[in-house]
Amino acid sequence: MRVTVRSFAKINLGLRIGALRPHGYHELRTVYQTIALHDVLRVQVTRGSGIEIRCEDPRVPTNESNTCYRIAERAMAALKARGRVVIAIQKRLPVQGGLGGASANAIAALLALERTLRKELPGPEKLRIAAEVGSDLPLFLIGGTVLGAGRGEEVYPLSDLPPTPCVVATPDIAISTPKAFADWDARCERGSGIRVPADSRSAWPGEHLAPSADSTAAKLTLSDSSDRMLMFGRSVAAWLSGFSQRKITGQALTGVPAGKGRGRAETPLLDLVRTGIENDFERVVFPQHPELRDVKRVLKRAGAAYASLSGSGSAIFGLFGSRVLAQQAAAQLRQTGVAAVATTTLTRPQYWKRIFDC
Repeated sequence: MRVTVRSFAKINLGLRIGALRPHGYHELRTVYQTIALHDVLRVQVTRGSGIEIRCEDPRVPTNESNTCYRIAERAMAALKARGRVVIAIQKRLPVQGGLGGASANAIAALLALERTLRKELPGPEKLRIAAEVGSDLPLFLIGGTVLGAGRGEEVYPLSDLPPTPCVVATPDIAISTPKAFADWDARCERGSGIRVPADSRSAWPGEHLAPSADSTAAKLTLSDSSDRMLMFGRSVAAWLSGFSQRKITGQALTGVPAGKGRGRAETPLLDLVRTGIENDFERVVFPQHPELRDVKRVLKRAGAAYASLSGSGSAIFGLFGSRVLAQQAAAQLRQTGVAAVATTTLTRPQYWKRIFDC
């Protein structure tokens, strides 16, 4: 039996980079959000043995380095199943775009494999296998709005942001995540390891401006990396607490009754934006690729309540208060030669309903 599944993308609503840990990974805090853009996978198990990856996109590896290959290998062993696994990937998401395409492919392949074999792994086992394969994989076993911690693999479901119009721009630039982390480390090392250069334009939550020892110019300093992670968590928790309380009372997050002057998606989004969340990768990626900063500016000028790099890029997204504004912003970017599409965020129920709705 062949099973067809959708493999949905994610964006990052803020991303903080913490200290480099002994295991070689940085401590991270982020809010993942699944969106409606997707690849399509077709999975079947035939007679024989081994794993075969098929994809017409030459940038997608078809050997054991592919995340689908690696997770299928582990899943077949855990399920004690035999046969030749064939995974065909119809690629629609960009490669190295910061939208989690390869990670989403792997989880979609896992879910399709379970359905093909009519066997299912326990939830904790699936999360363990996913985390072994890659940091972004576990979020796709939850969907919707998700808090990511650790190196990104520790995932906790949050109250869903209402479906929100979204524009995703995908400039033809490939960003290496390992290089982006290395550039971040190099930038920090130019200070004390917890210092950000003075050309930073705004303070993050938990930071303060202090005069330098050798000049009157202000430098942005951090108490330490742990404080940065803590403040991000507090900001998200405060937003989530207010969001949940107002959902119970039927009020918008501004305290105005829902439906009076603001869309149901706009007020939660604006409250989230007010927490001051940002993506740290912008500070090292934008100087090397200023055209990405330009895309973000276009989205903001077109009315985006929040615009950001997703992951380490190169995808840039903007969240809008209406579908019309999102469509207009996407059209404006396409006129400048930048690939862009209007879509929407997916709540957790929408995510799980649409995976197999092919």
